[in-house]
Amino acid sequence: MNRNDLFSLFNFKVLLGALGIAGCLIVITLASIGWTKPDPARRFGFAPADLTVIPAPTSTPNVTPTFTPDPLIVGTPTLAPGEIGIGGYVQIAGTEGEGLRLRADPGLNGTPVFLGFDEEVFQVREGPQEADGYTWWYLVAPYDEARAGWAAADFLGAIPSP
Repeated sequence: MNRNDLFSLFNFKVLLGALGIAGCLIVITLASIGWTKPDPARRFGFAPADLTVIPAPTSTPNVTPTFTPDPLIVGTPTLAPGEIGIGGYVQIAGTEGEGLRLRADPGLNGTPVFLGFDEEVFQVREGPQEADGYTWWYLVAPYDEARAGWAAADFLGAIPSP
């Protein structure tokens, strides 16, 4: 191809037609994107996201509880330190993160009511009862009366009254 052939391809009419088509495509693109319309009024202003950092739980050291009897309470039996009894408080321990099934009836055949987790505290309301080679105590959560059931003493540790 020589130089004259190149100039014949790019004459004034071809350039003007190409610019016209490009302009039409730009106008169509802007209209389809919506740049020709004003932004709708926003109903909400800037709302930054709130982030709450909750620290991970730490393990509770095994501390031997010291029992301090209340001299004002007369006629109530007092429990020795480390002894599980009615009216005392216990903490679930030794399940290695598996949790302890609290049951509707004492014994391994009792229907599981819910799962208690390590370090969860309960008050002893009934017991003891022997079944299936375990000593069973009826426990009630002090913060929720609905969380109640029979638990094996092997996974309970007596703690002082909170």
